[in-house]
Amino acid sequence: MRKHFIILSIFSLIGCSDPDYLGKPPSFSPAMESREHSAMIYPGLPETVQRTSVLDGSSLWRGDRKSLLGDRRALQQGDIMTVVIEIDDKAEISNTTSRSRDGSDSVELPEFFGVTQRLAKKWEDDASPANTIDLTSKSKSKGDGSVRRKEKLTLRVAATIIDVLPNGVLAIEGTQEVRVNFELRELLVNGYVRPEDISRQNEITYDKIASARISYGGRGQISDVQQPRYGRQVLEAILPF
Repeated sequence: MRKHFIILSIFSLIGCSDPDYLGKPPSFSPAMESREHSAMIYPGLPETVQRTSVLDGSSLWRGDRKSLLGDRRALQQGDIMTVVIEIDDKAEISNTTSRSRDGSDSVELPEFFGVTQRLAKKWEDDASPANTIDLTSKSKSKGDGSVRRKEKLTLRVAATIIDVLPNGVLAIEGTQEVRVNFELRELLVNGYVRPEDISRQNEITYDKIASARISYGGRGQISDVQQPRYGRQVLEAILPF
């Protein structure tokens, strides 16, 4: 009885839901521990030191970024830009493979080191093994495959410059979390961009991000229900059929 209770307890723990979602909504990721926060708190050192004068603040035609006509694009570590994600991809691939082969061989072994004669003594006359060996083979294979994919995603997310590489390329990373009731939607994006690809509106499209990593998903009660239980995942991994 005690053994059965232990087994049932183990299976109950394996099949239960994530305890973080029991009776409460999923929690946000701590923003203070992200690399975006570190880049804003500890910005990189400027390449050159600009000398300013007291009269620079009273001029309407200043050359700094805060002036009326200054370049306000994100160019330094800790600056923020907007990443525009508009994915509308469609792919269709179809392959067909067919192969067949026939083969037939006949070999006569009248002596074969006397093996056939020895076997003939143990067989009746009408059932004695023949001295001729026939080999026949035939194989045929056929395969069909097709792939159809269609993806559409339209999102906008603010990303922070977390590092400026020696060649001037900017490393960016952006996170966004929106919680509705007991479901949390997560959007993550990171990669490398060139300063020249940033528009005057301080925006950049996803197709200009090198090594782009875009993740759109969520966690919560609905996402937990859509996933198979841990016990089912373990069984599917170890069962050979």
